[in-house]
Amino acid sequence: MNPERLNRQPTLWDRSGKITAQHLDRKAVIYIRQSTLQQVNRHQESTRLQYGLVDQAIGLGWSRPCIEIIDDDLGCSGASTEGRFGFQRLVAEVGLDHVGMVLGLEMSRLSRSSRDWHQLLEVCSIFNTLIGDLDGLYDPTHYNDRLLLGLKGTMSEAELHILKQRMLEGKRAKARRGELGMPLPMGYLRQLSGDVIKDPDEQAQTVIQRVFELFERKRTINGVLAELVAQQIQMPCRAVSGVNKGELEWHRPNRMTLSNLLRHPIYAGAYSYGRRPTDPRKKIPGRPSTGGTVAPMEEWEVLIKDHFPAYISWTDYERNLRQLKANTAQSMGTVRHGSSLLSGLIICGRCGLRMAPHYNNNGQGLRYRCARMAIDYGEARCQSLSGKPLDQCLTALIFKALQPAALEISLAVAEDLESERLRQRTHWQQRLERAQIETTRARRQYDAVEPENRLVARTLERQWETALAAETQLNNAYDEFLAHQPTVLTTEERVAIQHLAQDIPALWHAETTTAADRQLIVRQLIERVLVTVIEDTEKVYIEVHWLGGHQTKTQINRPVARLDQMSGHRALLQRVKCLQTQGHNAPAIAEILNAEGWRPPKRRETYNAPMVRSLLSRQGLGTGTQKQQQTTNIKRKAHEWTLKELGMQLQIPVRLALQRTTQRQKSQSRFPVYLADSFGRQRARTITQTAHSPAVLG
Repeated sequence: MNPERLNRQPTLWDRSGKITAQHLDRKAVIYIRQSTLQQVNRHQESTRLQYGLVDQAIGLGWSRPCIEIIDDDLGCSGASTEGRFGFQRLVAEVGLDHVGMVLGLEMSRLSRSSRDWHQLLEVCSIFNTLIGDLDGLYDPTHYNDRLLLGLKGTMSEAELHILKQRMLEGKRAKARRGELGMPLPMGYLRQLSGDVIKDPDEQAQTVIQRVFELFERKRTINGVLAELVAQQIQMPCRAVSGVNKGELEWHRPNRMTLSNLLRHPIYAGAYSYGRRPTDPRKKIPGRPSTGGTVAPMEEWEVLIKDHFPAYISWTDYERNLRQLKANTAQSMGTVRHGSSLLSGLIICGRCGLRMAPHYNNNGQGLRYRCARMAIDYGEARCQSLSGKPLDQCLTALIFKALQPAALEISLAVAEDLESERLRQRTHWQQRLERAQIETTRARRQYDAVEPENRLVARTLERQWETALAAETQLNNAYDEFLAHQPTVLTTEERVAIQHLAQDIPALWHAETTTAADRQLIVRQLIERVLVTVIEDTEKVYIEVHWLGGHQTKTQINRPVARLDQMSGHRALLQRVKCLQTQGHNAPAIAEILNAEGWRPPKRRETYNAPMVRSLLSRQGLGTGTQKQQQTTNIKRKAHEWTLKELGMQLQIPVRLALQRTTQRQKSQSRFPVYLADSFGRQRARTITQTAHSPAVLG
């Protein structure tokens, strides 16, 4: 801005006579603003010019006590009123009719937002307040001045947009070349030349590599976190500020750190830009770090592979992302607690939705249910079946699939255990080496101080003792670790591994094998299992989709609650009736049914005599013990029935039939006598004073 323009005579500003006594009776406000604190520190000439506007206000007729300076917004952007308390106070003062003129270096100092600018113009026009800059005075109540002020406000906003667009395009162009500098995660360091390298600390690299190895085995962030805590492994972090800026610090691991580490593409050697865009709808006023979202990979603006030194391959990185997505509730989920073998894998063959395991009897009972439509839309439950026979069927299929690889499994397990113990030992050695370095440094510092300078020597002595104690404690912990887990497998351990691997069922049912381990094994082999209950019968159709594309189709029988749910219950009743006609009693009929392969509806494996009597009773065929047969074989009169036959004939419950029969018998001087049959249920007979007789159907 040209300083000579400030030396113009005040009469040049006021040739039109816009300043009146009404304006002079109120105060003049000088509004001062710089966009950033950097401009305030480095562009002090602009700030000096703005404070110099006080002389211009005096030249226009205002006394110095009537001039107020508002400089609360130094270092604040004019793009919004957010955080601009000075501008808010200015609008409030104008609205209270305390201001006769608002003076600024240029219109962009007041606002670069058309919304805020026109709000100020509207308030100034209502209370007859003038607006002035280096080009002159403007009266918002005049059409020409209002038009010119609106044009200046629009140009100020457009100028800000052009500046932002220019800087953003330059930023994107630099990012497309992979040269835009961004904060580096743990495990990486930027040299003075700008090149990005792995952290030169060997232990830091080992810990980062260890996290990816643990996730490949555990498949969950919680599993990795638990293992890191159990092994007392801390995460390497470089201090970004403070006295120790740039130095390596060790912090305890947490879930968010591990999640960001596994999802960051830099560990696969890729440069990315646009991975976390800002959504204005989620931005919280006053908090500039909010509003960030995570964009899918296909929406990233820049992705350059093999740009940085990598800890893992790009294929491993994509596999980790798929596993993290699979661990969410929208997918099959992670390995859950409980005895269910197919949790998250079983799909309803009717509606295609995922079936959930349900436990009862303190976790001993298991059922798979498809109730998603019932929960979401209030529809009927799709299907349900007992989980035990389904898990047993899949276990047999898994044993059959793993049998050819028994020897390879034993060798792989032995090799994996030795590698795991070697990695743990390497980590311990690095920790011991670091502790020894700290002890040696403390000793050198103590030896370098003058003996008579006890003020410093005592402090260094305490630091040396602390380092020695930490090293001793770490050595003791390492000795305890070696005592429990030697580096090399013993001969007995190798023989045990080979024996268990060759006997897969024994390994599967071993006490040391948890339900989570079995679920994890199943997920390494099976992609999903489609289950369809055939017409609400005991027949269940199963379609197993193995990883790799192979499919296995089979069928099992599930326990059902009622006989009429059995697909062959009519044929069973006919068979029982036929055998009874041939003269076989109940125990003999049960043996014949078991030999022919008939199975009861519930969890019992075979039929017995009471069950056969129940089947005969369903058809109105009397059978039972000798005493029951003598009672049943009494010669009946016309229209006489047993109570159960009476209930079946009338299609009413036995208790209701008993009530009706009792009412009928009261008028005939008869009374019911209850006898227990072989099933423990009460059977009623009406008797006279002379002999037993069946109930009379009134």
